[in-house]
Amino acid sequence: MPTPDLESVTVGELPCWRIRNGQAELLVAQQGAQVLSYQREGEQPLIWLNDHATFTPGTPIRAGVPVCWPWFGNLGKNPEAVQAMHQGEGSAPSHGLVRALPWQLDNLEHAGTQTTLHLSLPQAAAGSLPGWPHKAELRLALTLGDDLAVQLTTRNLGEQPLAISQALHTYFAVSDVRQVNVAEVAGLNYIETLENWETRNQQGPLEVAGETDRIYLDTPARLSIADSGWNRRVLIDTEGSHSTVIWNPWIERAMAFPDMADDGWQRMFCIEIANVLGDALSLAPGASHTLGYRVASEPL
Repeated sequence: MPTPDLESVTVGELPCWRIRNGQAELLVAQQGAQVLSYQREGEQPLIWLNDHATFTPGTPIRAGVPVCWPWFGNLGKNPEAVQAMHQGEGSAPSHGLVRALPWQLDNLEHAGTQTTLHLSLPQAAAGSLPGWPHKAELRLALTLGDDLAVQLTTRNLGEQPLAISQALHTYFAVSDVRQVNVAEVAGLNYIETLENWETRNQQGPLEVAGETDRIYLDTPARLSIADSGWNRRVLIDTEGSHSTVIWNPWIERAMAFPDMADDGWQRMFCIEIANVLGDALSLAPGASHTLGYRVASEPL
């Protein structure tokens, strides 16, 4: 689709699109409809492009914004209604079925200073995802303007309720994860997945001082990352979500990843806008839901 804003490129072995609007640049892989990076002119990146990631067909990419759908994480840790939707034999891949599949670019839309990529997954609409024979329209809209908006919309095309969990598993770029904090989670309950999935309460802002894997409950519509090393605050305005996963692998786990540099954990911080646990969805026939966020930054 030739346009001054859109360029077809290859990253590793994966076809991608690079979009520029004069103020920012967005890199998107066709596989998984996955944002790989987002950076404004003259600024540090907002979305982390992991240069040690595996960019080969069929392999999930540890970078950017993986789309986790129709379940998040280990299927067995999801609500029973979500687990029951999976009807295949054998194991179900972590984080669902769509992040290693090629998506379809449906349209490139211009409106003023904004450019929006509209992508969809035909296999979901056809009910042909492996072990998951349920018809659902799955669309992703990526809008590049003064900021970046990511919107994942699911519409139930079937005749029975559709139970799903999901997340936009975003790797935010940071100067050093040891120099950031998230103030808005203070006082919230969370599930500590590293300690027997205990429910705990966050005392004060979240600061990362070790491996972190928490599911925060009843999260507000705005979250932020205060990054003293880059003297900025990353603003994350969410929609369609009341649960947020916050993750960093820290030293030992990062060293065990073949697709991350040993010190890669320092430069990334995952805040995953989600519908998980009690925030999982049940969509009536014909009903739809949009999960999304808008990301921008300001000086500290």
